Amino acid sequence: MSYYFTKTVSQSFGGAVAKVVDELKQEGFGIITEIDVQETIERNLDVDFRKYRILGACNPALAYQALQAEDNIGLLLPCNVIVQEKSEGQVEVSATDPLETMKAVNNPSLSAVAQEVQTKLKQVIDRV
Repeated sequence: MSYYFTKTVSQSFGGAVAKVVDELKQEGFGIITEIDVQETIERNLDVDFRKYRILGACNPALAYQALQAEDNIGLLLPCNVIVQEKSEGQVEVSATDPLETMKAVNNPSLSAVAQEVQTKLKQVIDRV
């Protein structure tokens, strides 16, 4: 199984980012980090790079549950969602699959939380 799920949409990059943020909010997630990879690469390496944004999404209630089950789980939080321009008007939106990433932790108590997060993130990707 893949460590992420993805969808390509026909819309502007900015429109896709806004739609993803809105859909994440609908599922109880807030954006706690946002990394503009294009700007960072261009500034630090002086290299042209495509539009690429990493959104660190957090659902506080579910994060709290995960932290109760595994105190070092913060190493795998927040849930990353990426938005990247593949070509003009074609944007790929991808989210990490928490069930896959939690396998490395080997803590059965996290399964229910990871399943709920996976369901919510899949719904976000489906609605974008």
